[in-house]
Amino acid sequence: MSFGDPNNPYGNQQPQPGYGYPQAPGQFGGPGGYPAAPLQMPGGVKAAQVMMWVIAGLQLLGVALLGFGVAAINSVKDDPEAQQIEGFNELMDMGTGVVYALIVVAVLYMAASVAMALQCGKGGNGARIGIIVYASIGLVLSIYPFFPLSLVHLVLLILVIVFVAKRDGAAWFQRPRH
Repeated sequence: MSFGDPNNPYGNQQPQPGYGYPQAPGQFGGPGGYPAAPLQMPGGVKAAQVMMWVIAGLQLLGVALLGFGVAAINSVKDDPEAQQIEGFNELMDMGTGVVYALIVVAVLYMAASVAMALQCGKGGNGARIGIIVYASIGLVLSIYPFFPLSLVHLVLLILVIVFVAKRDGAAWFQRPRH
């Protein structure tokens, strides 16, 4: 017979495919495109960042007022008429120490506010949790000395917690950073 094997009318049998390849491998991919554009910070997180800068400014104003308070206490402390009042020296010593302690707390809180505002741009879930803890502590501390400016502080801190804890804020802080 000149036309091949009659039991195999379609030609020779094909070899078995290679291990792990049920069929022939596909074509390789084309060249990659441009890298993705960087993500933009959500509006709520931007607002929270601005609010933390405003809180830092309010803390700076508070430190200045406390500094003027120390100067006023020291000027009254040297007044001979005021020194004749019973218990004046003990009150002045305690008052100066309390004001200095408040200055230290205000400076630390201002530094924390600046640090948390700077962390908004970098992201990371730890930064988000830190901002929420910072705002919660500030919330408790701003309720105690009810002063008209503490109401502004209170509202700003509530808004910071809300904006950072929202879904888009959480997505911003949990985004992959390469």
